[in-house]
Amino acid sequence: MRHRVLGLPALAAAGLLWPGLALAAELDGSRLAAWWGLPFAGILLSIALMPLLAPGFWHHHFGKVSAAWALAFLLPFALVFGPATAAAGLVHALLAEYLPFIILLTALFTVAGGIYVRGNLHGSPALNAGLMLIGAMLASVMGTTGASMLLIRPLIRANDQRRHVAHVMVFFIFIVSNIGGSLTPLGDPPLFLGFLKGVDFFWTARAVLPETLFLVAALLALFYVVDSHYFRKEGAPRPDPTPDTPGIGIEGGVNFLLLLAVVGLVLMSGVWKGGSAFEILGTPVGLPQIVRDGALVGITLLSLLLTPRAAREQNQFSWGPMAEVAKLFAGIFLTIIPVLAMLKAGMDGAFAPVVRLVTSPEGQPIPGMYFWITGALSSFLDNAPTYLVFFNLAGGDPQVLMTTLAPVLAAISAGAVFMGANTYIGNAPNLMVKAIVEERGIVMPSFFGYMAWSGAILLPLFAIVGFIWMR
Repeated sequence: MRHRVLGLPALAAAGLLWPGLALAAELDGSRLAAWWGLPFAGILLSIALMPLLAPGFWHHHFGKVSAAWALAFLLPFALVFGPATAAAGLVHALLAEYLPFIILLTALFTVAGGIYVRGNLHGSPALNAGLMLIGAMLASVMGTTGASMLLIRPLIRANDQRRHVAHVMVFFIFIVSNIGGSLTPLGDPPLFLGFLKGVDFFWTARAVLPETLFLVAALLALFYVVDSHYFRKEGAPRPDPTPDTPGIGIEGGVNFLLLLAVVGLVLMSGVWKGGSAFEILGTPVGLPQIVRDGALVGITLLSLLLTPRAAREQNQFSWGPMAEVAKLFAGIFLTIIPVLAMLKAGMDGAFAPVVRLVTSPEGQPIPGMYFWITGALSSFLDNAPTYLVFFNLAGGDPQVLMTTLAPVLAAISAGAVFMGANTYIGNAPNLMVKAIVEERGIVMPSFFGYMAWSGAILLPLFAIVGFIWMR
């Protein structure tokens, strides 16, 4: 998840002409002072405050703001540590993280956006809860992004005659865009990283199933109570702006086959080991990644070609939400480089006090603290590398973590996935859902307004999960 790079060919050429460039070592977080995290804090505060303080400016220039914070990190970093290290970090961010992330997200966004569910849908509390339950079950099969993009438009259309719907979208983000994806490596990127490191495919489902069932059931029950209150408060509904046709049907059904292909490609890239690989400025690019990303681009184009135009028009499909996510996460992924490096440095880094919290005086890991610290950081940092940092901090041996230290790995997994729901930037689908909903004219809570919802609803539930299971 990072910054758009215009000069990659020039950087590659420089690597050939300047031998030290391609050999730049991995960034040593122990050499970094905490103030290197200021650009990351700056972009987070911009996302939180500028839509409130300068909405017109933010709407038209959020991409420029994201790029400005990225440069505020990159240029001083190049001056202090040299162009070689800066270029190596930039290329790694682009090739190893941002491009795979954006390509997969674009494929899921395009394919799911081509499926139009038509029918007599009316946004009652029971129907809304039912759609969220379906989404929670699908999220661990097709990913939180796929499930969110598939169901958010039918949910919006089902509720388009109601006056109070922001809370519906907030609970959708909680349940479908995050917690539902906690059972398999297909559900959320942190678990997929664990799968790549050697965690068994079904281990997470066995380890965190009770916690997931509790959270989904509790959230659905709470949602039903809240939505019933607003439903009764509204009285007679407004005229339906999109009258539904009798019966339920699907248009653009070919995209279900393309979704299966996306899932298959993600799995393939996890189990296909080896193959030829080459390096660009120190970043290895393997054949599995090339095949996966190339095929995902092909699936995106196939979806655009094969989906009936009417299906996308009825879905009011547009590229605006995808562009917003791409631009904002570009800046986030670049400015997060020093923050993650400092965390990886462990007790030698600027964030040593954070690392110290997860270990007892006897040197034993504390599952409850792993749950809360991994979750707290995943609420604001990218949850995939955060998972990896604490996975390695707990020893990094998947066989030990799945057996002797199983409570620790369960805590890391649950914290990374569950608490991505705490903020709009905790998980990419959160921001995509928000953008799609706002594009339809629904006013969503601000950054801090959303956190007020998550703080009031999610944190008490997470406290129960921590008390019962993370000890």
